[in-house]
Amino acid sequence: MVNTHSLIFKSTLDENNMFFEKQTIHKKQEYENFLKIAGSLSNLFSDSDVPYLYYRVAEKVFCRAFGADDLSRSDVSADAKKGLLGVGLKTFLNGNSKTFQKVAEFNSDRPLYAHLGPRELIEKISELRNARIEFTENTHGLKNSIYHCVLRDSRRFKIFEEQMEKVDIPNICDLKENKSSITFNDGKNEYSFLLSKSTLTKRFVTESIIYEFDVEILEDPLLELHKLLSKDDLLLQTEKRIKQTIYLPLYGRDKTVFKKSGLNQWNAGGRDRHPNEVYIPIPAEIHKNFPGFFPGRNISFSLKLPNGEKMKSKVCQDNNKALMSYSNRELGEWILRDVLELNEGELLTYEKLQTLGVDSVRIDKINNSEFEINFSKTGSYEKFRSTFQVK
Repeated sequence: MVNTHSLIFKSTLDENNMFFEKQTIHKKQEYENFLKIAGSLSNLFSDSDVPYLYYRVAEKVFCRAFGADDLSRSDVSADAKKGLLGVGLKTFLNGNSKTFQKVAEFNSDRPLYAHLGPRELIEKISELRNARIEFTENTHGLKNSIYHCVLRDSRRFKIFEEQMEKVDIPNICDLKENKSSITFNDGKNEYSFLLSKSTLTKRFVTESIIYEFDVEILEDPLLELHKLLSKDDLLLQTEKRIKQTIYLPLYGRDKTVFKKSGLNQWNAGGRDRHPNEVYIPIPAEIHKNFPGFFPGRNISFSLKLPNGEKMKSKVCQDNNKALMSYSNRELGEWILRDVLELNEGELLTYEKLQTLGVDSVRIDKINNSEFEINFSKTGSYEKFRSTFQVK
């Protein structure tokens, strides 16, 4: 048997695109140990000699070991963030080292492409894919994005990394259509769009493994867990960091971003307004169903952005209907300019949000003076609303 502590480095990636090999030996070892623990429990799920690794566990392990920010709740193209680098985390069977894996889903965007012919459809899907990578990088202040993959093989985990590339739309070629999919490539990567699932997959050629190690699968993981959890010192309870979560729409009635309110407040009349003056609507039903979630009117609180910066904010206007930055401009500069990249004087439309795959924000309450904001995928507010709406 191969020694479980032997490390194999076979990197062919450009130095600027790597993450794993830049980490300290200590962090690499900690990551390996966490993955071994997860893989050791495989007999809870199957009798295979290939260790099982649930993708959510892989995300948690990566963020814990490397001190990365977990973006998995944010519905963006990266699952984690470390400094200026976005990381898409994937785990799948090693197979023949040339497998197709899901990279994006566009089910809610079907009206944008369902009527198009094969080439136009693929170009639209590619446009949406590229827009979402760019949106993720703008939102979270990223300069680059990669894929970090944990490949599952017989009693082993293997690590592979590559650049997360946008589709080179002008070079799309070799379209092949059948009843269930359309395959194509752009000279750099091979893709397949699954029509029934509205899912874009990419072929991962994983021959250049940069790190690998053995995984010992426990014969009776339930017994081992019982022994572990019987220890009183491991049953200490920790306080939950996020106290409560709500969602807010970035639009008004009938899924319309009104021309003179909300994120287009700068366009309202009555007085001279700064081009970055905006607010996020807070529907009355939010205050009704979640009283006390926000501080009172005009009481300042800290709002942490996805890029890590903190914005002094407040709830204001009649009926506390608006979430704004305290400066009356800072929120608009971030959303309209930095993230959505709109020009001054350019109206935000629901169609623009739909292209990016978002139409809501998630607000996490840490305490009465600290909150966090993240964009959320199309339909998030309506889904959230259905959990408390009176039928």
